[in-house]
Amino acid sequence: MDFSKVKIEIYVPQEYIESLRDELTKIGACQIEKYDHVISFSNVQGYWHPLLGSSPFNGEVGTINFGSECKLEVRCPITKVKDAVATIKKIHPYEEPVINIIPLINDMFEIE
Repeated sequence: MDFSKVKIEIYVPQEYIESLRDELTKIGACQIEKYDHVISFSNVQGYWHPLLGSSPFNGEVGTINFGSECKLEVRCPITKVKDAVATIKKIHPYEEPVINIIPLINDMFEIE
């Protein structure tokens, strides 16, 4: 099976969405056919527990924290994934950003 595109999910504070969108577009992500800067995001809430030795962007070491962030979703050619991950890590404020890379099988079907 040939996976030529992926969806990248990134959990990030809302104030970083536009800079991520713009920089990912520059490397060839966030594009669908004749459109670029294509992203989706939704507000999510979550828990995290920074362990000793961590340096959390938000929250306290040794405490279970709760807060809001956004799930940003972009499409990316498989050939650009390494560049996309490097771009995300350069901009993202978290010490350990959550980045999910999900293969897309859309090309196996005729989607109109």
